[in-house]
Amino acid sequence: MSTLIDRYVRATDGFAQRLQAIRPDQWNEPTPCTDWDVRALVAHVHDEQLWIPPLLAGETIAGVGDRFAGDQLGDDPVQAWSSARQLALEAASSEASLRGLVHLSYGDEQAETYLWQVTSDSLIHSWDLARAIGAWERLDPDCVDAVTEFLTPQIAGWRNAGAFAAAVAEPADADPQARLLAMTGRG
Repeated sequence: MSTLIDRYVRATDGFAQRLQAIRPDQWNEPTPCTDWDVRALVAHVHDEQLWIPPLLAGETIAGVGDRFAGDQLGDDPVQAWSSARQLALEAASSEASLRGLVHLSYGDEQAETYLWQVTSDSLIHSWDLARAIGAWERLDPDCVDAVTEFLTPQIAGWRNAGAFAAAVAEPADADPQARLLAMTGRG
């Protein structure tokens, strides 16, 4: 479990670094996620952090209700992110919290698997954010390897659920990051 927490921290640290690099004039810029501009992408990853504490505590989607509806970023997205991430990290840092089930929209899932899903999303969206704002695009190599290992056996299910576009062709000399990005429909 400590390896998962380490990967979660490193993936969300990478996202935080890119978030802090956003200039005021970049919040409406397009991202590789064609339905989202920079603010919507940040809101998505931020809102995922908000869900971690109640879901790891055993709450259901219905029980959480509309607690996280609407704009949760407010006027200071960096501070909102920092607060949400800190609460998520505190909730996930207990090994006991990662041994149970979480109640997701598609059904019950192992808490550990759920945190891997959020870690994967945070890492991949770090690249999306970097690409959108012209920031450093290199991702933590250890996280890239771990997320690739986690996603590979289930990537078709993620695509079918609409989480990823179809894979794109990898360059012949693709490194692990390029392979992960291609697998998730980014190139």
